[in-house]
Amino acid sequence: MAEENVIEPEQKAYRKRRPTGRRWLALYLVCAAQLMLVLDGTIVNVALPAIQGSLGFSEAGLSWVVNAYLLTFGGFLLLGGRAGDLFGRRRVFVFGLALFTFASLLCGFAGSQVLLVAARALQGIGGAIIAPAALSIIITTFKEPESRAKAMGIWAFVVSGGASIGVLLGGVLTQTMGWPWIFFVNGPVGLVALALCGPLLEPDPKPETRGGFDLPGAFLVTASIVTAVYAIVGAAQNPPALTTLLLLLSAALMVSFVAVERRSKAPLVPPGVFSRSRNLAVSNVVMALAVVGMVGWFFFSALYLQRVLGYDSLATGIAYLPATVALGVISQGPAAWAVNRFGIKPTIGSGLGLMGLGLLLFARTPVDGGFLLDVLPGMLVLGVGAAFGFMAVILASTAGVPEHEAGLASGLVNTSQQMGGALGLAALAAIAALVTGGAGSSAALNSGYHAAFLAGAGCVILGAAIALVLLRLPKDAGPR
Repeated sequence: MAEENVIEPEQKAYRKRRPTGRRWLALYLVCAAQLMLVLDGTIVNVALPAIQGSLGFSEAGLSWVVNAYLLTFGGFLLLGGRAGDLFGRRRVFVFGLALFTFASLLCGFAGSQVLLVAARALQGIGGAIIAPAALSIIITTFKEPESRAKAMGIWAFVVSGGASIGVLLGGVLTQTMGWPWIFFVNGPVGLVALALCGPLLEPDPKPETRGGFDLPGAFLVTASIVTAVYAIVGAAQNPPALTTLLLLLSAALMVSFVAVERRSKAPLVPPGVFSRSRNLAVSNVVMALAVVGMVGWFFFSALYLQRVLGYDSLATGIAYLPATVALGVISQGPAAWAVNRFGIKPTIGSGLGLMGLGLLLFARTPVDGGFLLDVLPGMLVLGVGAAFGFMAVILASTAGVPEHEAGLASGLVNTSQQMGGALGLAALAAIAALVTGGAGSSAALNSGYHAAFLAGAGCVILGAAIALVLLRLPKDAGPR
């Protein structure tokens, strides 16, 4: 254990010459990279009709422009997180950023369906490498409770608010410059970020790979998660029997992974990681439940605005600005203050409680609703709640995690986000479809959306209850 805390000479030299404010510049750098990932999860949705017209996708084929990214991003997160621990966070972050930037440019230049889908899958792999490495860089850079809370607030805003920015940016770029530019925009951002990695990010210590890399475990867990994600995202097109078979296969692969890890000399996920950190296990469950509500709100509120109220894509993007502003304002100061003043658990409870209230407000929106009276209140309440809740949940998931497992913890919390979002959206969509009953009238659609909002609120409130009952965190919980 002593060797894990040894500071390399290159790190000592970096820390000696680093101004106090440089670590905040490093935070903005990794947040810029994370924002690209979040944007690419939603920015494409607005451009799908234009992409379909340009490349001739069928309806079923078009879904893979989105699904290819979700499949590889969700499937490789855990592997990407552990790679950061073993080979160095900065090295892995730079590699992932270079891969994501290259894949983005490849998407923009794609002249065929196959090339675009393949490039989107490559984007997802790059994103799965970046996300846990970026979060683990924040964990190991900001060790004081006050500064870590502020840094996590900024991070939470990027993760939660970036989706609505993507809808607005996607509409503007698609209508003014064409769909390839939703991908080309990542080029200059990625290149500038790569150039700044050297001067801003702390050098990595010597990689701890004496025990080797657990290739069988890496293959099994990645195959299990990819299979599960494919079953979820393809459930609407695939026969129910195939979806069930894929989920059973995913479970079998995960059982095999656990068996391999117990015998491995250098396990990808140390068997005792959850037993050593109860908070890590609980906070990942809470994160998954909170994401169900957030993803469900974003998806069904967009449908409500467009299919019931008649908004176009650009107006829909603009409509999300109040929630985005609320997220940004609260994340930059009040959320960190609340954690430092009241503790992580109360902040999670109040934040997720407000998110649940916001979803309940959306569950009462009428067919002839107006933005100011029926949409804006729920958006503001949910945005404020998300700013408090997500930042505090991320803090809970990383509190007390040793530095040599920071990447693993980051990969786990990112995986819970992706799996919670994918599973939750599939479940909420099924609930909405069941209530709608195939009817296409505005009233029928709205009833289905209301049911989805209610179910999402239930998930968020359940997450708040689990956090308040099961988390064991001191008021000033921080890293070890």
